Amino acid sequence: MTIEWVCKHHSDLGKEQLYALLKLRDEVFVVEQKCAYQDLDGLDLDGDTCHLMGWEGDELVAYLRLLDPTSQGGDVVIGRVVTAESTRGKGLGHELMKQGLKQAEKYWPEVPIYLSAQAHLQGYYANYGFEVAGEPYVEDGIPHIGMRRVSSL
Repeated sequence: MTIEWVCKHHSDLGKEQLYALLKLRDEVFVVEQKCAYQDLDGLDLDGDTCHLMGWEGDELVAYLRLLDPTSQGGDVVIGRVVTAESTRGKGLGHELMKQGLKQAEKYWPEVPIYLSAQAHLQGYYANYGFEVAGEPYVEDGIPHIGMRRVSSL
């Protein structure tokens, strides 16, 4: 599997890229996880939001969103972390996280990173230096936990 990683400021996204990332998020978060929620939260085109996309040919197979710390109370916020169902089990999620952390450091060096993890993925994110920040909570019927990474590994 050869993946081309592209990270773009929201103002540089083409309409096809925007459509592809919204489609992938919808396929996984709404349809596959059977979770009706408002994915379009007003943050995709806000501030200095950046979108990291992993392309296999012309198919978007991995994605995450980086929200800038100015609009998020001081932390870079990683969210909407997703891989296409067809690519799971091949290590793509790990590469996505590595690329996401690299891009966060590139755009916002030395800034802490926060994410809202589905609770069952707490150990996965801990492998990347994230520690629990706060109490568990339920969002859209799914248990979550806030996690924060203060320094780069």
